[in-house]
Amino acid sequence: MSIGVHGMKNYLLTIAYDGSGFHGWQKQPKEKTVQGYLEQTFSRLFDREIALNGTSRTDAGVHALGQRASFRADIRIPTDRLARVMNNALCGREEGSFALSPVRILEAREVPEEFHARFDSKGKRYLYRIRPSRDIDVFRRSYVYHVENELDGEVMDRAAKALIGTQDFKSFEASGGTPRETTVREIFDAGVITGGQIAEAAAENSLGAPDSGAAGILPGAADLGAREDELIFHVSGDGFLYNMVRIITGTLVEIGRGSRRPEEMKGIIEGKDRALAGHTAPPYGLYLAEVFYGQQTGLG
Repeated sequence: MSIGVHGMKNYLLTIAYDGSGFHGWQKQPKEKTVQGYLEQTFSRLFDREIALNGTSRTDAGVHALGQRASFRADIRIPTDRLARVMNNALCGREEGSFALSPVRILEAREVPEEFHARFDSKGKRYLYRIRPSRDIDVFRRSYVYHVENELDGEVMDRAAKALIGTQDFKSFEASGGTPRETTVREIFDAGVITGGQIAEAAAENSLGAPDSGAAGILPGAADLGAREDELIFHVSGDGFLYNMVRIITGTLVEIGRGSRRPEEMKGIIEGKDRALAGHTAPPYGLYLAEVFYGQQTGLG
């Protein structure tokens, strides 16, 4: 199926995906990636090359509740129908009459010609799901970090607060990423809450109740499917270094199980040395929840 074309426009997509079957976002020649999967599908759908500019290059196994990507094309189909048409094409690629795609377009909208999803981004929010339990749930193995220790969520939350502000986060940068001009970043907010708090906050929001502390990390968090036995690390900032969120999460887990003190977080940051921080948490508990844009764009 191909769609007729008429007049070049700039579009912004909001995308959710299950990253467990992909080798990350960024297109690679011999690997199945989210960007490659989408570009191939949409190029076939619109009968012309579609090149996506994604906001975050999520790693293999990382999921997204609100990835953003922009692209330019001369598509005749009305914008308010675009997401539905795209989702039909994505599902059509899957085997089986009832199969659903691991990627879903949540929204498609037209944006100004000069807009770029990555370069106009002002920040991102990530969520990380942790399940402290000796009982392994095989059905959640690709979506949470199972930790076989009891974890003190309140202590972890206290340590996470030390991240807030403009600081040099070199201690939380893994080697192997694209070299950065600076490792200084601003963290807007960070903390650790329970899956139960997220569910409660989502219920309050649906009833029109004022936002609670947990509701402050929404939107996106309510779509996690987090359960009461989980801890959720949430962090938002103007940018993140390679594996930064996963290394912070690993450090918080070590603090939560008592092998480190929460007061150590400040010294780890000030030390600017990767060896001072904790282990790198696995990718499958990590979710890109939200991408921020400036108020002048009219986007969330």
